Amino acid sequence: MQSQTYDSDKRKLLNALSHGSIFFSALVLTAGIPIAIWFISEDPVVKDNAREALNFHLNVWVYGIIFGILTWILVGYLLLGALFLAQIGLPVWAIISSLRDPDNVYRYPLIFRVL
Repeated sequence: MQSQTYDSDKRKLLNALSHGSIFFSALVLTAGIPIAIWFISEDPVVKDNAREALNFHLNVWVYGIIFGILTWILVGYLLLGALFLAQIGLPVWAIISSLRDPDNVYRYPLIFRVL
């Protein structure tokens, strides 16, 4: 069995790009960055980080829809505020974790992993 080594700098960059893609825009197109990285990269850690970032995108969209509906019914403004803070804070934490330890996959807390 042959052991493969991966470029640590490239791994850090692609991991940070996957997690940071949520900051580029609120459009659905931002999910294309981790999708592209997931399919193009051969590095298993980068692939797992891209998949995790894509799962985070999906969760943010689903929670945004649910909380947006609840805004009209109840006091969803608090939920939307919490979602906004999580949408900013969690990817920043993921980027920092990916840069500190590029050999491990960052796992977002409290999300459903669809992929």
